[in-house]
Amino acid sequence: MRICDTDFAEEKRFGRRGQSAFTLTEMMISMSILAMVLAGIISSHLFGVKMMELTKAKLGASDDARAAISKLISEIRSAKRILVGSGDSSSFAEIEDGLAQEGSAIQIYASTNTDSFVRYFIDGFDQKLKRATNGSSSFEVIAQSITNTLPFTAEGFSGAVLTNNRNNRVIGVLLQFYQIQYPVVSIGPGNYYDYYQLRTRVTRRVLE
Repeated sequence: MRICDTDFAEEKRFGRRGQSAFTLTEMMISMSILAMVLAGIISSHLFGVKMMELTKAKLGASDDARAAISKLISEIRSAKRILVGSGDSSSFAEIEDGLAQEGSAIQIYASTNTDSFVRYFIDGFDQKLKRATNGSSSFEVIAQSITNTLPFTAEGFSGAVLTNNRNNRVIGVLLQFYQIQYPVVSIGPGNYYDYYQLRTRVTRRVLE
């Protein structure tokens, strides 16, 4: 009588298909690799979303900056006379000669008529840069969320703050923000930015 080994008979009958199956160890390794790949994909996606938000905030801040200073720059360039001092919507005081020409407000005269002017000033109550004109009780909000109180300076060609009302001086504008408006992004520890500011220097087109 011929006795055949059962395992040998099964292998001979079905071939070596049984050897192609995954073992438990192989399955565990495959699942671990798949989990690492998925984790990498999710991390890349989250990083992309964060970078998109950063870019969106930067673009929004740039648009706000251009809108905030475009009119100011245009009026400074076309001005006949510019004074740096302190003031609000109803009053203005020019900084005297001998003192550093830096203040919270600037008064711009488009002609020799001193009764016609435009005034930009920082309102310390609500931390906004506002624009007012002579003869008007209303004002226009140019920028908000501003932290510095002396954004306007009169400077020389090298950037040093002057102590007199020199005719060919350069007007410096520095606005420091604690929040970007569109989209709203807070600035400080744990947020997108540690510091955000807008700095420009403008001079008149025509100097006498």
